[in-house]
Amino acid sequence: MKTRKNFFSQMLTKALLLIGFSLVVVACEKDDEKLGEIPSLTISRETAQNANSKVVSTTLSIAAPEGAKELIVLKNGVQFQTVPMNGQKTSTYDFNYTINEAIGSTINFTFQVIDKKDRISASSPVFAVLVTAKPIVVVEAGNYLGQTNWTSDNIYFLKGYVRIGSDVKQSDGTHAINRGNNVLNIEAGTVILGDKETKAVLIIQRGAKINAQGTAENPIVFTSEQPVGMRLPGDWGGVVICGETVNNQGQNIEMEGNYGAFHGGTVTLDDATHSSGILKYVRIEYAGVPINPNQEVNSLTMGSVGKGTVIEHVQASYGLDDAFEWFGGSVDAKYLIAYRGLDDDFDVDFGYSGHVQFAIGIRDNNFADQSGSNGFEVDNNGDGDAYEPFTSARFSNVTIIGPKKNSATPLHTQFQHGAQLRRASKLRIYNSFITGYPYGIYIDDTKGNTSNYATAGELRIRNTIIAGVDGWGGNGYGSVYDAAAEGTIAGLPFGSNANHGSLPRGTSLRKSTASFDIVGWFNTPAYRNKQLAKWTDAGIDETIFDLGRTPKLTPNAGSMLLDYAAWNNIPEADKFEQVSFIGAFGATNWAANWAEFMPQTVVYY
Repeated sequence: MKTRKNFFSQMLTKALLLIGFSLVVVACEKDDEKLGEIPSLTISRETAQNANSKVVSTTLSIAAPEGAKELIVLKNGVQFQTVPMNGQKTSTYDFNYTINEAIGSTINFTFQVIDKKDRISASSPVFAVLVTAKPIVVVEAGNYLGQTNWTSDNIYFLKGYVRIGSDVKQSDGTHAINRGNNVLNIEAGTVILGDKETKAVLIIQRGAKINAQGTAENPIVFTSEQPVGMRLPGDWGGVVICGETVNNQGQNIEMEGNYGAFHGGTVTLDDATHSSGILKYVRIEYAGVPINPNQEVNSLTMGSVGKGTVIEHVQASYGLDDAFEWFGGSVDAKYLIAYRGLDDDFDVDFGYSGHVQFAIGIRDNNFADQSGSNGFEVDNNGDGDAYEPFTSARFSNVTIIGPKKNSATPLHTQFQHGAQLRRASKLRIYNSFITGYPYGIYIDDTKGNTSNYATAGELRIRNTIIAGVDGWGGNGYGSVYDAAAEGTIAGLPFGSNANHGSLPRGTSLRKSTASFDIVGWFNTPAYRNKQLAKWTDAGIDETIFDLGRTPKLTPNAGSMLLDYAAWNNIPEADKFEQVSFIGAFGATNWAANWAEFMPQTVVYY
């Protein structure tokens, strides 16, 4: 039998596994005594279903030439029962156990046989009972067509690439998309586990839909299969949604990693009828696996997703790549939480043109990607080509909390920018707050003419505050950018700016083109942007930086963030809810009840 490396995955198999083992005789025998046929015992295995007085069972088949005298049952290595047997050569015994252990615990039963000559066999393989709150349903890799329903009275365990719908590339380059009524319905309160060994990924193919509507009281949770204390970023793949709206790469683009998730089509950006479904009150935890080097699945990946799709109240936590990434499309989104992921919080590519409001990114100072980690990472495409549609999404009311809380906080050297705007992108950021990164905003012309778009008013930052860190500097962190030299000056602290004199540390405006006056642009009076020496001046609560406790997300009383918003200088103001505060939160915590900031401690099964 192939033994799975992952213990919990081993216990989840639906089939009853028959495992044989040899009885090892430990009693002394005379040298001339022939033991005859080797005794054996087989055992069926299953996983417990419930902690509330439910019964689990397994059947033992015992074969011993001298018959079975007694069966010894050991519970977690300690003798639990001794059962008299009938002494026949072949015996069967049905072992039943009524669970009274706590949810999340594991009970390991083993068995030994004593034959008529008082010879004791070796212990059987483990009959492992995982005490779960609900039955576990294994969802094997493959294509699921028609209506698929996942309900909250089960826990679902994904293995490999689980595809809703079908989208197959033909030999002539065309695609056979199954356009039947392929919908995954997920009931509020449902828990879905991703298999670590097979790098499970849930893929909503083109032509299919997901209908995952949780509630604040009963969110839908995608998470690691691992038990409390053992969950890690990258334990499984993540959620991928493929749409048919236009992007600037083509009509049949495969997601990076080449795992058969194609996106793109001819649906226009403003077509509000094109929908890939609903994702509402959903948590995605410990996702993000590398398919190939530098080609990972994100916690939530959206490819050319249309404006009719609903993405609201979604938290992506402890992912091994980006929390949210949009490849083209025009889907809008509200109430997003990117929490302590590895790479970027909000990654925008290939002409994404939607509207996002009320979003927050919070980082871990020790956890950054070798490619460089940012709050925003924005490209038109990898080469900075002026392809249309341009990446021109509008983000309003975003809070970016970088990794550096204070001067004593050690910082991973791969952290970069609160907002890295590059490669001919035309992103717009309004009514937002950025702090805690080595550089606040970076306008990068290395590929493309991003600064020209800023000067022309096509790339915009308005009504936005960037803040530094009190006392940052002189402690050996990082370097300072020198635009004229197109390089760095080693040994100087993050947060200074060699070209523009003294700026508050942590609020630097970095650029790659010396002729672009980034400070003058940022400080244009009509834009109402502001720089603060330190985030404490903004009135945010210090717990927002801290690991191991639920942060206070709303600004403290009297914070300038509560009334700094403006809408009269925003051309797209009518596309947003016109609130008075900047950043993700005003006085009301929209993350209450459904969000989870300590998922490592949550018992899910």
